Amino acid sequence: MENAPHSQTGALPPGHPHRTMRRSDREITDRQVIDGILRAGKVMRIALVDGDRPFLLPVFYAFDGKALYFHSAQSGSKVEIMKKNPNVCFEVSLDHGFVADQMACDFEARHRTVIGQGTVRFVSDTEEKTRALDAIVAHFTDKHFDYPAENLKRTLVVRVDVGTISGKQYGLA
Repeated sequence: MENAPHSQTGALPPGHPHRTMRRSDREITDRQVIDGILRAGKVMRIALVDGDRPFLLPVFYAFDGKALYFHSAQSGSKVEIMKKNPNVCFEVSLDHGFVADQMACDFEARHRTVIGQGTVRFVSDTEEKTRALDAIVAHFTDKHFDYPAENLKRTLVVRVDVGTISGKQYGLA
């Protein structure tokens, strides 16, 4: 993966909302810092599009340095939407808080945030599925688990292949 924050696979189209960052002084340009945020986060928000309707959901996830993974039941709204449209937007944010000011309109959000776009793939390979589930669980415990074959069959693991990504921060040293 290259060090450029905005694109891993090519330029964004003109007018795209993630094309350039208005506040370049807040942009995170070091890809290792962006990856660190993705590794540190526990909850990722996934934005899907169902026809002309947005659909947003939080998921526990893991990042392996190349792709993001989350798990799901085999069916449901998000699965049906992703089958129709595999393009997603994702967001992970850390260090929430605020920076106070004398003026109400000058309060600012303290944060480190990564936003990106990618394409979902449904993981069928048992080894990849197990690695992804292990990585997700590792965010919450050092304990190792075995996954019975029947549970693995019932669990859908989704991989988000990252296409574009950017990071932004404010109020942190």
